[in-house]
Amino acid sequence: MKELTVTKNDAGQRLDRFLAKAVPLLPASLCQKYIRLKRIKVDGKRADRDTRLVEGSVIQLYINDEFFDTPKPENAYLTVSAPKLNLVYEDDNLLLVDKKPGQAVHPHDGAEYGKTLIDHIQAYLYAKGEWRPREEHAFAPALCNRIDRNTGGIVIAAKNAEALRILNQKIKDRELEKRYLCVVHGRPKPAAGRLEGWIFKDAVQNRVYVTQKFQPGAKSAVTEYRTLKSQNGLSLVECELITGRTHQIRAMMAAAGTPLLGDGKYGKLDKQYDRKFQALYSYRLKFTFTTDAGILQYLDGREFQVEQVDFVTQYFGE
Repeated sequence: MKELTVTKNDAGQRLDRFLAKAVPLLPASLCQKYIRLKRIKVDGKRADRDTRLVEGSVIQLYINDEFFDTPKPENAYLTVSAPKLNLVYEDDNLLLVDKKPGQAVHPHDGAEYGKTLIDHIQAYLYAKGEWRPREEHAFAPALCNRIDRNTGGIVIAAKNAEALRILNQKIKDRELEKRYLCVVHGRPKPAAGRLEGWIFKDAVQNRVYVTQKFQPGAKSAVTEYRTLKSQNGLSLVECELITGRTHQIRAMMAAAGTPLLGDGKYGKLDKQYDRKFQALYSYRLKFTFTTDAGILQYLDGREFQVEQVDFVTQYFGE
């Protein structure tokens, strides 16, 4: 239990508004709940959220100690009162989450603390009691791969240090097969094939360039694709990343003359279609281990898929 004494400068404020400043890690909805449950009292008595505070009054808070920590990226999960996750799969070692376009995976992508995918994953595991940050100072649930803010699809999160180590190594060794769906302008020629080239990243402009000749700093890039359907000037294409470079599919499809629908960075926004960001989704994941996977060996050969991708229905009626 913690106690806060109301000072002269705080007198006259509503209880809930005072607590929002005094305990910033406590979500507003959880604060209201704790007031109703009498886990937050004023001078030892029940209070309402709109109770006006008086100088010298003592507020008793029967809430977890971590809510009194200083706000920082590492505890942003505490600000999430109702985690929202689209789970594709979960076991004792990992989570597969279907991230929707528009959500950042980490705070450094420009998102507010408490609104990123990792914040919601950590809040989810904290609420379930599977992760106890006060007891596990060395490890916090972490993402093994990332997806651009405006791209959707499967993101892998490790629940323990051993799973994180193994998955990071398997991704590095390309023992995971990832397939994407995208919508492009026009029809790829040929209908199925292999795109190869060199990708050079311009960090200042946060974009990449595809060249057919090597240049210093460039990395090789290979994308295999097949056209699934074409209609109304658009094509639904499945892509497999043989390499995993920044913006690889977006840049290589644009360089091939078939830019992604809604991709203003590598193509152009077409007012004919209601799409303001790239139609790209990491919809299928398969574990294809060629070496020992330790505690994750049971995943070898297993495949997971997002069943509904918004732009497939929107533009192709499937």
